[in-house]
Amino acid sequence: MTHRESKTGRFSTGGNRCGCGIRINGVAFALGVVLCGTLATPTQGQHQHPRHKQDSKRQVEKLEETWRLAQLNGDADTMDRLLSDDYIGITMNGQIVTKTQQLDRMRTRTLSLSKIDLDDVKVKLIGQTAVVTSRANVEGTNDGESMHGTYRYTRVYTRTAGGSWKITNFEATRVGGLGVVRSARGLNPSPPVGPDAGGLPKPQKLAGISESTRQ
Repeated sequence: MTHRESKTGRFSTGGNRCGCGIRINGVAFALGVVLCGTLATPTQGQHQHPRHKQDSKRQVEKLEETWRLAQLNGDADTMDRLLSDDYIGITMNGQIVTKTQQLDRMRTRTLSLSKIDLDDVKVKLIGQTAVVTSRANVEGTNDGESMHGTYRYTRVYTRTAGGSWKITNFEATRVGGLGVVRSARGLNPSPPVGPDAGGLPKPQKLAGISESTRQ
């Protein structure tokens, strides 16, 4: 029988007792403290203090305004800092836009917006992620053609290890219409292009619509 164990296999009565009710010594005691502390600590990002949560929401709301001004001013450098390297945007007609495509469209002014009015802005925090939904009234030009319309969008921010927020995802939906189909039928609506439609090719009219379909 060793000093640490009795015939029953229990730890000796010497040493310290952790909150779990087990008598342990030395390194084992230190490990037990860490373990008990880990089990008692909530997962990072959960159960945020209400004040911290409000601070995070305000940070994201300020970034939304920074994004709006960068888009209006064609400020690609600021947009570069806002977007994560793996940023993916999805336009209202399903086009996938990378960070590189978005920045190129801004630098060449292929997509130029003169108005972005936001309302109904909501920020939802989920751990280290912020989901922003809003409505945007947009005016500008796309590939030299006039465009305007109202869009609903979702933008996703993720907090980095350094504490800053980066835009990782975006998706836009045009409010009230099937612009491409109407264009094919000769109703000539404004091009269905959202405020983050970097890399989006010029809209094409649909082919193959029969005369009976047009009537």
